[in-house]
Amino acid sequence: MDHNYFMIIDDDEDDRFFFKDALTKMPSAVKFIEANGGQEALELLRTGEHMPHYIFLDINMPRIDGRECLKLLKSDAKLKHIPVIMYSTSFSQESITEFHKLGASTCLKKPTDVTKLPAQIIEVIKDL
Repeated sequence: MDHNYFMIIDDDEDDRFFFKDALTKMPSAVKFIEANGGQEALELLRTGEHMPHYIFLDINMPRIDGRECLKLLKSDAKLKHIPVIMYSTSFSQESITEFHKLGASTCLKKPTDVTKLPAQIIEVIKDL
């Protein structure tokens, strides 16, 4: 895992902070970009010169929610190859199935103990 480039799409500033903080505790160097919601994420991705290796996408956001953002990411030829990890406080089995059908690589539940997040991120991306 050498110089991986992560993107977090989440409208919650605290959740973005905890995610960014977790990345600083990763065993190797990582780069990071954050977006406050789906609209900002799509603009950053469509105009950015560097594409992230992984996108962590919150489900519950205003305007463009995670489900809609995932559809837009997977319908864009420039972006559809990037693994998308759905990131939320809870998942139903139905939503996990739906996200996989829409093209998500996997789902990661937001931990109540943020000190566990670095290990969870490593675990979830190791097979992608």
